[in-house]
Amino acid sequence: MDALHVRDLRLWAHVGVLESERRDGQWFALDLSFQLDLAAAAADDDLSATLDYSEAIIALQDLARTIRCLTIEHFSEQVLDRLEALYGSVPTWLRLCKCSPPVAGFTGTVMVERSRHGATAPWR
Repeated sequence: MDALHVRDLRLWAHVGVLESERRDGQWFALDLSFQLDLAAAAADDDLSATLDYSEAIIALQDLARTIRCLTIEHFSEQVLDRLEALYGSVPTWLRLCKCSPPVAGFTGTVMVERSRHGATAPWR
């Protein structure tokens, strides 16, 4: 199966357990993988035979501007819902990272991986 990937989409969103996270917002990074047959688009240079990833980027930027929730799990569910509304039942995988979680002494990232319609992780 072929795939179309979007990596490191930076989104400013109001997501977190702390009130300050939901009030002030913070950076998230999103990786997406859409698993589909790209042969026709490759052979015919036909946009209608693939996914227009710019639509996903715009829709997810809009989602990030408007969402207010506690968990990155819920945020990821909303991302998958938005992508399914755009593209239907395309196998889709995502990794959503909270870039700087406000945990004392912690400098890493926190992330969730999710998939729909049988998609598998494209990289580790």
